[in-house]
Amino acid sequence: MRDALNHIVFGWYPYLCVIVFVVGSWWRFDREQYTWRSGSSQLLRRRQLMWGSNLFHVGILVIFLGHFFGLLTPIWIFDALGISHTFKQWMAIVIGGVAGIACFIGMTLLVHRRLFDARIRTTSSFGDIAILLLIYAQLILGMATIFVSLGHLDGHEMVKFMTWAQGIVMLQPGVAALVADAHPIFKAHLFLGMTLFLVFPFTRLVHMWSAPVWYLGRRGYQVVRSNRIGRAPLRGRGAVPAE
Repeated sequence: MRDALNHIVFGWYPYLCVIVFVVGSWWRFDREQYTWRSGSSQLLRRRQLMWGSNLFHVGILVIFLGHFFGLLTPIWIFDALGISHTFKQWMAIVIGGVAGIACFIGMTLLVHRRLFDARIRTTSSFGDIAILLLIYAQLILGMATIFVSLGHLDGHEMVKFMTWAQGIVMLQPGVAALVADAHPIFKAHLFLGMTLFLVFPFTRLVHMWSAPVWYLGRRGYQVVRSNRIGRAPLRGRGAVPAE
């Protein structure tokens, strides 16, 4: 029973999360992006929001990139560069720890602002609060893994997770067995991380797909002619006609 559950959670569940993440994000972006509303409360506790948001986003970006490249970079590349498993483990602990502390402080400010200001809490939906607490829990679990990692600095556990992640990406069967004997904190961290991808399309997180990054690569200027006679056309990026 235990092996079957491990196979379901770490063998099948990752693919379910990825499918829902991709299809759900595509569906909402294609069908609903023009109806998205931010429900912004930026005018309330603005200073706390600024500090919390900046610390959280900087920290989470470093953590995400560290997990992405740390788990999915083939082991032979680290070996070719002369980076030992022990050194990589220490790198993950130090860099991840600093980024995690910044992210934790920022998230704590955001959670406090969301839950303990009556006006903000009233305008917050269940989904807003749930996803915030889910990310908060995932961050706490991630910080807890640092103390477990200090007990095996040879990087053996880290290599197992790298092999598992790369096996999932390469559609290799049986990779769930690699993490069967992993520490429960690591398993909980992996499960909650995959769950975040599963619920992503159904939360406010999906708004990040609307970030106008393509605007930066836009060429030339948009010319919009006014409907007023004798008025010169407006020029510039995103120019709008005067009514």
